Amino acid sequence: MTAPGLLVAAVRSGAGKTTVTLGLMRALARRGLRVCGVKCGPDYIDPAFHAAATGRESFNLDSWTMEAALLGQLALRAGEAADVIVAEGSMGLFDGAPGAPAQTGASADIAAHLSWPVLLVMDVSGQAQSAAAIARGVAAHDARVTLAGVMLNRVASERHRKLAQEAIEAIGIKVFGALPRDGGIALPERHLGLVQAGETQGLETLLDTLAERIETHVDIDALLAAAAAGGLSGLARAPLDALRPPGQRIAVARDSAFSFFYPHLARSWRESGAEITFFSPLADEAPPEKCDACWLPGGYPELHAGRLAAAANFLEGLRRFAATRAVHGECGGYMTLGRTLTDASGAVHPMAGLLDLATSFAQRKLHLGYRRARLSADCALGAAGDALAGHEFHYATIASEKGLPFAMVTDAYSQEERPAGLRAGLVTGSFFHTMTKKRGRR
Repeated sequence: MTAPGLLVAAVRSGAGKTTVTLGLMRALARRGLRVCGVKCGPDYIDPAFHAAATGRESFNLDSWTMEAALLGQLALRAGEAADVIVAEGSMGLFDGAPGAPAQTGASADIAAHLSWPVLLVMDVSGQAQSAAAIARGVAAHDARVTLAGVMLNRVASERHRKLAQEAIEAIGIKVFGALPRDGGIALPERHLGLVQAGETQGLETLLDTLAERIETHVDIDALLAAAAAGGLSGLARAPLDALRPPGQRIAVARDSAFSFFYPHLARSWRESGAEITFFSPLADEAPPEKCDACWLPGGYPELHAGRLAAAANFLEGLRRFAATRAVHGECGGYMTLGRTLTDASGAVHPMAGLLDLATSFAQRKLHLGYRRARLSADCALGAAGDALAGHEFHYATIASEKGLPFAMVTDAYSQEERPAGLRAGLVTGSFFHTMTKKRGRR
């Protein structure tokens, strides 16, 4: 048996899922419970906040990129040595991309696949009894999904709470609590979402404040009772096998410029027998010589371009490493492998020069969505023709990109392939964030 789970969701972004999730996680942890966080969908930032709130690593679960078997194995690991799993949805509960049934990337797919009941966070500002109609619609919309009940958020007054709660309870849906409106509680944001957990000032105090709000206004015992053990009781533990390790000893860049590294990839690589050594380019550290592959994750190199350009030991060490061993860069890592990076002010900074690429953050354009990639040639991530699944999420633009493509890529809305990224010698990179390999080849 794995730990019981509960999925925190809403009908739209901005309803308060993240602050409710973090407050609930910290409140449960303060009770002495072992809490494991889960984030539905591709997201690097929220899982780091989950880890801060619970003291345990958080995993991503995504039905568009991940096969059902991998979802089950990750959920199984999330529940190991845990008392309860708290999952945070993304966007609206039923929002996803085109895909086969149960493979749309919607949070509802995860709730259904793992039999986790849903706690619906409802922003009731500007409404009262009408909230009952929304709750009724959510409860009836998808027969696969069980609605445990509702948490009211941004309640203006006791009268407001009473009107909304009584209307919802009159249709047989439980209300677990009501959080008053408080404009002073918010997480700081930047262009890719929230500021990273490690950079958020006073995070521990904020998490405790969120927990106190939950403890004061929410029936936590009833929520724990509503959490369900899920559909994993008969699932046997098997290897994760999310993505082949790019080497036996992998150097992974990790600091404020390179932090977008999925925990499930690290877990999968380690379970495959690979070793991971972290190093910091911002501290002017080169990839360790003992390693046989280097992984530059995404992050915010555009905010630290001057420091990276001045990190001579890192850049020279990376160039030496790439002469004999595989190097792969994702998104921000890809930008760092290029010739130049132009920051938001228009200043041009020299980068590693391992790929014929120039990127700019001075003229921003959002690139967002799921991607499937077919490798153009053998590389550290697989053989030519191997299929990967992941996503793209960045504002940088390409000023110049010359050379052989890393992969041929499609999105969720078209099967038309387009070249993506670059490869040169043992160096590969693209704006594509890899989440899993896909079965077979495209």
